[in-house]
Amino acid sequence: MQENGKVTPQEIKGWNWGAFMYNVFWGIGNKTYLPLLTIIPIFNIVWIFIVGFKGNEWAWQKGDYQDVETFKAVQATWNRAGLFNFIIAVAIFVLYWVFIGSMIASLFNNY
Repeated sequence: MQENGKVTPQEIKGWNWGAFMYNVFWGIGNKTYLPLLTIIPIFNIVWIFIVGFKGNEWAWQKGDYQDVETFKAVQATWNRAGLFNFIIAVAIFVLYWVFIGSMIASLFNNY
Protein backbone atom coordinates (compact mmCIF):
# COMPACT_ATOMS: atom_id res chain seq x y z
CA MET A 1 0.00 0.00 0.00
CA GLN A 2 1.30 3.41 -0.90
CA GLU A 3 -0.19 6.60 0.37
CA ASN A 4 1.38 10.02 0.03
CA GLY A 5 4.07 8.37 -2.10
CA LYS A 6 5.43 6.43 0.90
CA VAL A 7 6.31 2.77 0.65
CA THR A 8 5.84 0.81 3.87
CA PRO A 9 9.10 -0.91 4.88
CA GLN A 10 8.84 -4.64 5.44
CA GLU A 11 10.45 -4.47 8.91
CA ILE A 12 7.63 -2.39 10.42
CA LYS A 13 4.81 -4.67 9.32
CA GLY A 14 3.33 -6.81 12.05
CA TRP A 15 1.18 -6.82 15.15
CA ASN A 16 0.78 -3.67 17.24
CA TRP A 17 -0.58 -4.20 20.77
CA GLY A 18 -1.11 -0.47 21.24
CA ALA A 19 -3.31 -0.26 18.16
CA PHE A 20 -5.21 -3.37 19.29
CA MET A 21 -5.90 -2.31 22.87
CA TYR A 22 -6.04 1.50 22.60
CA ASN A 23 -7.47 1.58 19.09
CA VAL A 24 -9.34 4.92 19.20
CA PHE A 25 -6.66 6.79 21.15
CA TRP A 26 -3.87 5.19 19.14
CA GLY A 27 -5.58 6.16 15.89
CA ILE A 28 -5.99 9.79 16.90
CA GLY A 29 -2.43 9.93 18.24
CA ASN A 30 -1.04 8.53 14.99
CA LYS A 31 -3.28 10.60 12.69
CA THR A 32 -4.92 7.53 11.22
CA TYR A 33 -8.66 7.50 11.65
CA LEU A 34 -9.68 4.03 10.47
CA PRO A 35 -9.39 2.77 14.08
CA LEU A 36 -12.34 5.04 14.91
CA LEU A 37 -14.52 2.40 13.24
CA THR A 38 -14.06 0.34 16.41
CA ILE A 39 -16.77 2.54 17.91
CA ILE A 40 -19.36 0.66 15.81
CA PRO A 41 -20.87 -2.16 17.92
CA ILE A 42 -20.52 -5.77 16.69
CA PHE A 43 -18.29 -4.62 13.78
CA ASN A 44 -15.62 -3.72 16.33
CA ILE A 45 -15.13 -7.36 17.32
CA VAL A 46 -13.47 -8.00 13.96
CA TRP A 47 -12.09 -4.52 13.35
CA ILE A 48 -9.88 -4.42 16.47
CA PHE A 49 -7.92 -7.37 15.07
CA ILE A 50 -7.51 -5.62 11.71
CA VAL A 51 -6.33 -2.48 13.51
CA GLY A 52 -3.82 -4.52 15.51
CA PHE A 53 -2.48 -6.17 12.38
CA LYS A 54 -2.49 -3.18 9.97
CA GLY A 55 -1.83 -0.42 12.52
CA ASN A 56 1.91 -0.09 11.94
CA GLU A 57 1.38 0.31 8.21
CA TRP A 58 -1.30 2.96 8.68
CA ALA A 59 0.83 4.87 11.19
CA TRP A 60 3.84 4.81 8.88
CA GLN A 61 1.77 6.09 5.95
CA LYS A 62 0.19 8.93 7.94
CA GLY A 63 3.22 9.86 10.06
CA ASP A 64 6.20 11.99 9.19
CA TYR A 65 8.86 9.62 10.49
CA GLN A 66 12.39 10.16 9.24
CA ASP A 67 13.50 6.56 9.65
CA VAL A 68 12.38 3.12 10.76
CA GLU A 69 14.22 3.32 14.10
CA THR A 70 12.32 6.44 15.14
CA PHE A 71 9.05 4.83 14.14
CA LYS A 72 9.85 1.66 16.08
CA ALA A 73 10.81 3.69 19.16
CA VAL A 74 7.48 5.53 19.13
CA GLN A 75 5.45 2.38 18.53
CA ALA A 76 7.41 0.45 21.18
CA THR A 77 5.84 2.66 23.83
CA TRP A 78 2.37 1.92 22.46
CA ASN A 79 3.20 -1.79 22.25
CA ARG A 80 4.38 -2.02 25.86
CA ALA A 81 1.31 -0.20 27.15
CA GLY A 82 -1.04 -2.27 24.98
CA LEU A 83 0.52 -5.58 25.97
CA PHE A 84 0.45 -4.64 29.65
CA ASN A 85 -3.22 -3.66 29.35
CA PHE A 86 -4.00 -6.93 27.54
CA ILE A 87 -2.33 -9.02 30.27
CA ILE A 88 -4.21 -7.12 33.00
CA ALA A 89 -7.52 -7.54 31.12
CA VAL A 90 -6.98 -11.31 30.74
CA ALA A 91 -6.05 -11.62 34.44
CA ILE A 92 -9.18 -9.72 35.50
CA PHE A 93 -11.30 -11.87 33.17
CA VAL A 94 -9.88 -15.09 34.66
CA LEU A 95 -10.30 -13.83 38.24
CA TYR A 96 -13.88 -12.82 37.48
CA TRP A 97 -14.75 -16.31 36.28
CA VAL A 98 -12.96 -17.92 39.23
CA PHE A 99 -15.01 -15.71 41.55
CA ILE A 100 -18.28 -16.55 39.75
CA GLY A 101 -17.38 -20.24 39.82
CA SER A 102 -16.66 -20.14 43.53
CA MET A 103 -19.92 -18.30 44.21
CA ILE A 104 -21.90 -20.90 42.28
CA ALA A 105 -20.05 -23.73 44.02
CA SER A 106 -20.76 -22.23 47.45
CA LEU A 107 -24.46 -21.88 46.56
CA PHE A 108 -24.67 -25.55 45.62
CA ASN A 109 -22.73 -26.60 48.73
CA ASN A 110 -25.22 -24.80 50.95
CA TYR A 111 -28.08 -26.95 49.65
